[in-house]
Amino acid sequence: MMTKLTSPRRVLRELLAEPNLHVVPGVTNAFVAKQAERAGFQIVFTTGGGFANTLLGTPDIGLTTLTETVTMTRYVTSAVRVPVMADADTGYGNHLNVHRTVRELEDAGVAGLVLEDQVSPKRCGHFEGKRIVPLAEMVEKLIAAARARRDPDLVLVARTDAIASEGFEAATERARAYEAAGADVTYIEAPRTREEMAAIPQAMEKPCLIDMVEGGLTPLLPASEIEEMGYRIALYANFALRVASYAVERGLSVLRQTGSSASLLDEMFTWEERQATVGFSDWEAFDASITEEGRRLLGPESAADA
Repeated sequence: MMTKLTSPRRVLRELLAEPNLHVVPGVTNAFVAKQAERAGFQIVFTTGGGFANTLLGTPDIGLTTLTETVTMTRYVTSAVRVPVMADADTGYGNHLNVHRTVRELEDAGVAGLVLEDQVSPKRCGHFEGKRIVPLAEMVEKLIAAARARRDPDLVLVARTDAIASEGFEAATERARAYEAAGADVTYIEAPRTREEMAAIPQAMEKPCLIDMVEGGLTPLLPASEIEEMGYRIALYANFALRVASYAVERGLSVLRQTGSSASLLDEMFTWEERQATVGFSDWEAFDASITEEGRRLLGPESAADA
């Protein structure tokens, strides 16, 4: 039972205008989004790879549809007050499809969205074998995205995977072209070294996002160092999914071997923590208030009819 008094899009714009770094976790559903919000994160990100893994049980190779992405993202935006950034993959087609994608996600309540320049179907940014579309095609997608948004506060993030196929310099040139085409934030995927990471914000005019992938191609650096480089967002897209997956696999193994969950009580949410995360007491209070108001309107005798 929540209201959003300030537009999450305006909040995201204001956060990006600050000189400091924001660590942003990826979420795969509304429950994890609520956990991230309760933990104090100011922004959350709906991860396309995480949707593929958890919703379909498939790898991040472009198998999710726009409808699935919009549906899952709407659940997340409805559950939290903090701004939600959405992974829109390649926009699900050409610039005409991108126009619809932006409208659908804007209607779903996102504060920002990420569009990338891979050939569709795309692959995880840290997989081998990635291919990118011609520069002109991605520029047209960004022009269409900028025209599609009804709310000028909606943040457009342009991602390039050009390092893998064209090299670092080509990637920065693409990112600058994407800025000119209307991107509010640039995101160069998978730089290989500290030197490449540090060079990216210096080459851009607008805020930059860096993706931290445990075991991926980019050095895993602390937030203080990333902030010093000039980044505004450090994205941990599938950190929560991987931490949870490890815990679930361990728990299931213990349950299978012992036939009991008793030894794991200290490693799981308590009953109370679970209910607090989903706001059970708020729903109970809302339920009681409706009943009370109904009785007030109908009179004490209505209680006998209940």
